[in-house]
Amino acid sequence: MSSYVYMKVLESTPQRYDRGIRILSGGTIDALWREVASRVARPGVRVLDLGCGTGGLSLACARLGAEVTGLDKDAGMLAVARQKAAAEGLKVAPQWLELGVMEMEDVIEPASFDAVVSSLMMSELLPEERAYALRQTLRALVKGGSIVLADEVAPEEGASKFLWRLKRAPRAALTWLLTQQTTHPMEGLADDVRAAGFAEVRQQRVAEGDFVIVSAKREAE
Repeated sequence: MSSYVYMKVLESTPQRYDRGIRILSGGTIDALWREVASRVARPGVRVLDLGCGTGGLSLACARLGAEVTGLDKDAGMLAVARQKAAAEGLKVAPQWLELGVMEMEDVIEPASFDAVVSSLMMSELLPEERAYALRQTLRALVKGGSIVLADEVAPEEGASKFLWRLKRAPRAALTWLLTQQTTHPMEGLADDVRAAGFAEVRQQRVAEGDFVIVSAKREAE
């Protein structure tokens, strides 16, 4: 192992997370965050970012003027998010909440957000946890509010999936070396969102099909 890599391994995981996720995404994660933010964020809109990590998506929403609350259970990740937000000098800085998504019911008030976003978090939950998180998200939204989720997916066809695995394997290995974390491609996110009671569910594959963006709304009536 080179001395450079060894020093990076000695750094804290939160400090390394951004580098790792950019490697794993093939450099597309920032564009993905901007795309998600563009769908909901504007001045005065209250946005909740579930599993905000080091704040990449939260900051993308805040740059567009949204009033953002970033929620994550990892204090180290939130410390990095605060540092990044302070360095940007945003007009309306995000608020950071140290809380797991499974604790939302105890803290997040009903109908307290206009939009909920999340990136690479739903795939980290067990199916029953994901169902709970989505139900609580529906509860947290105002009537007519929006949810936009981005997560990693694998190709559906056999040959494409094989090539995708070959492309992803070295990225995943380096990401693990840097962060001791990885992501888990998932299936059926749109179906899970629909089952939670959301309406107008749509999905779009982006970044050469490696990611999916699922958007939906809480019914207005």
